Amino acid sequence: MRILFLGAPGAGKGTQCKRLSAKLKLPHLSSGDLLREAVKDGTPAGVAAKSFMDKGVLVPDNILIDMFRERLSSSSCANGFILDGFPRNIAQAKALDVLLEDLKAQLSCVINLEVDDRLLSDRITGRRTCGNKTCAAVYHLKFAPSKVDGICDECGSALTQRSDDKEELVMARLKTYREQTEPLIEYYDSKKVLHTALGEGEPDQIFEDILKTLNTNCLIKQ
Repeated sequence: MRILFLGAPGAGKGTQCKRLSAKLKLPHLSSGDLLREAVKDGTPAGVAAKSFMDKGVLVPDNILIDMFRERLSSSSCANGFILDGFPRNIAQAKALDVLLEDLKAQLSCVINLEVDDRLLSDRITGRRTCGNKTCAAVYHLKFAPSKVDGICDECGSALTQRSDDKEELVMARLKTYREQTEPLIEYYDSKKVLHTALGEGEPDQIFEDILKTLNTNCLIKQ
């Protein structure tokens, strides 16, 4: 199975993708994680990406596609994968189409997590991340707090707030999503692979809805 998740910032894609990855035993591939991994491993795409990351500028689409080509061509993705946060725009989606065609593969299902904007803002501003990059556990002040305020349950490191999770930047992030990424909903709907799952409620409830959506539309057995 080759599954792609769509959804606004704060929709819970990362959390649900990790759970689904564990259940289906498929690799969870996010652009951020892949970038860090490729740079660490010194792959050709990683070396090219590092030169842009060191300058603090966005990694060009062609390098991101090369990075995904490296990973999707590997044996770890032979049985499928779960994409999270990529593609982010129509140009990247079309490039992914070409890549998958080269690999003689296609997306099995695209899940769009729907969440009300007001809840998205609450989720984003309350999110806290472990400062230990090796751990990188994620918490939420309201919905999933750590046992000790400001301290990671897993490794004891201090929790931090991402700079782009601050309230003054949330609306700008959502505006960028509406302009650049939301058109992917119509794009994949036209390909008859898009299905919607409600991203509101308790995490377990959301996960069950995702499984039901996949089971109904993509022949995934729970």
